[in-house]
Amino acid sequence: MNDELEINFKKIAILGFLGFSSGLPLALTGGTLQGWMAAYGIDIRTIGLFSAVALPYSLKVIWSPVMDRFILPFLGRRRGWILLTQILLFIFISSVAILSPLKTPLLLGTLALCISFSSASQDIVVDAYRTDILTEKERGPGVGTFLTGYRIAMLTSGAGAMVMAGKIGWEKTYLIMAFLMLFCVLWTLLAEEPEGKIQPPKTLQDAVILPLKDFLSRKSAVLFLLFIILYKLGDAYAASLTTAFFIKEVGFSASDVGAINKGIGLISLIAGAMLGGALVSKLGLFRSLFFFGILQAISNLSFTLLAIYGKSYILFAISVIFENLSGGMGSSAFISLLMGMCNKNYSATQYALFSSIASFGRTLISPTSGFLVEKVGWIAFFPITALIAIPGVLILFPLKKEIERL
Repeated sequence: MNDELEINFKKIAILGFLGFSSGLPLALTGGTLQGWMAAYGIDIRTIGLFSAVALPYSLKVIWSPVMDRFILPFLGRRRGWILLTQILLFIFISSVAILSPLKTPLLLGTLALCISFSSASQDIVVDAYRTDILTEKERGPGVGTFLTGYRIAMLTSGAGAMVMAGKIGWEKTYLIMAFLMLFCVLWTLLAEEPEGKIQPPKTLQDAVILPLKDFLSRKSAVLFLLFIILYKLGDAYAASLTTAFFIKEVGFSASDVGAINKGIGLISLIAGAMLGGALVSKLGLFRSLFFFGILQAISNLSFTLLAIYGKSYILFAISVIFENLSGGMGSSAFISLLMGMCNKNYSATQYALFSSIASFGRTLISPTSGFLVEKVGWIAFFPITALIAIPGVLILFPLKKEIERL
C-alpha cells in the first residue's frame, strides 16, 4: 500500500488543533502577563516573582503517573483528561480577565499558577494521546502538524495578544483567549480513540515504578538517555544568546530582531517542522536524526559569518531562516523518536520523563553561555556550539539498530 494511503489525514489535522490548544496558555502566564503587569506599573520585583508560576512545566513528570493510572468516566483514557484540562483552562483564563494586577495581585498570581498547572497537565496527556494515536508512518507528519499548531498558538497568545490588548484592553484580550481555549474542546470531541489494546497500570505505585522499570530494562537505555540530553544541546546553547548577539554585538534594532528573528524565524520554524515531519516518513528515523542533527550544527556556524561580516540584513535573514528551518526539522525527528520510545501502557509518564530529561540538559548548560562569550568572543562562540552538537549526532551510531526497531 502507498505510504500516503496509510496516513489518516483527519487524525493529523486534529493533532494540529490539539497543538494549538497546548501552545495557547503558555504566553498567557509568561510574556503576555508580564506585559499586562508592566502596563499597569507593577514593580519589577513583583513581575520577577510571577515568573515562578511556570514551575509546573518543569515538574509535570511528578503527577504524570496519575494520568496513566486513572481513566475518567467519559471520552476514553486520554481524551477525558484533555477535555477536563481544557475546561479548567477556560475557567481560569476567563477568571483572570475580571481581575486587576493592581488590586488583586495575589489572586492573579494564584490563578496564573492554576493556568500553568492545568496547561502542564494538558501537555502531559496531549503528548500521551499523540504517542498512542499515531502509527509509525504517521509520526513525522503528525509531529510536524502538531508543532505548527503549537507555534501558531504561541504567536496568537504572545505577539497577537499584546497587539490586541493595545486596541481593546487586557481584560477583553484574556477573555478572547479563554474562548479560543473553549473552541479547542470541539477538536477533542472529534478526535478518535487510539486503536489497540492498552493495559493501564493497576495501582498508582505501578504507574510510577513500571514505566521506569520498562525503560531501564531495555538494551542501550543509558545511551538513549545520553542521546536525549545531547541531541538538541548545541542548538539550544546557541539560541540562548542569539537575541543579545543580534542587538548588542551586530547592532540591529529591537524592531529588526522582532521582524526578522521572531517573524521570519517563526515562519521558518513552522516550515522546518512540516518539512522534517514529511522527511521522517521518507528517510526513516535514524537517517532523519543524523542529517537534521548535522544541519543543526552547521546552522550555528552561519551566525559566525554574521559576527565576522557585521551588520547585514541579507546575512541576518539567511542565518535566521537556516537556523530555524534546521531546528524545526530536528525537533520533528527528535519528538518522533521520543514517541517511538514510549510504551503505550505508560506513555504519559514516559514521555513526560523523556521531555523533562531533554530540557534538564539545556537548562543546566545555558546559564554558562554568557561567561563563554566573555572568554572567547562571539566569533569563536558559535563554532563551539556547533562542536557541542556533534556528540549528540555521533551517539546515534551505536543506537542505530535500536532506533530502526522503534
